[in-house]
Amino acid sequence: MDTETILTTARLLIEDLSEKVESPEVDRLDFYLTDPKNVIVAAAGLRVKHLGYLSAITGIDPGIDQEVLEVLFHFCTGYATITLRVNVPKDSPEINTLTEIIPGAEPFERELSEMFGVKVIGLRNPAHLYLPDDWPDGVYPLLKDFQPEMLNEPS
Repeated sequence: MDTETILTTARLLIEDLSEKVESPEVDRLDFYLTDPKNVIVAAAGLRVKHLGYLSAITGIDPGIDQEVLEVLFHFCTGYATITLRVNVPKDSPEINTLTEIIPGAEPFERELSEMFGVKVIGLRNPAHLYLPDDWPDGVYPLLKDFQPEMLNEPS
């Protein structure tokens, strides 16, 4: 399947789950999903149609004054990149695991959890992936409000 066909098929599958679709590059589509639950539906559609593999999950903290975190799910095949973008509330960030349909999502989800504090519901192994086992609970090093001094405070 060529890049244009992949992106057209992805648009037909996912556009109704999105509030906005952007094409920041000719071989890329970004879908801004309306609900975190839509990630499972969109990812399952991409998988069934063979429109790419999950290459990464990225967390973004847009700033201390923002009330949301953004989670990006990147799917790639050939030159085509499809990104599912969804906001989760910063005060209770949760997203469902993709491991039931994409077992290889686990390390990305573990990283998202330990670095941004996003609770991945259904994640089988929530243990730290990169941070030491004695890392303080509730301290997430990739959030904008992280201060190294937080590591010295009692948990």
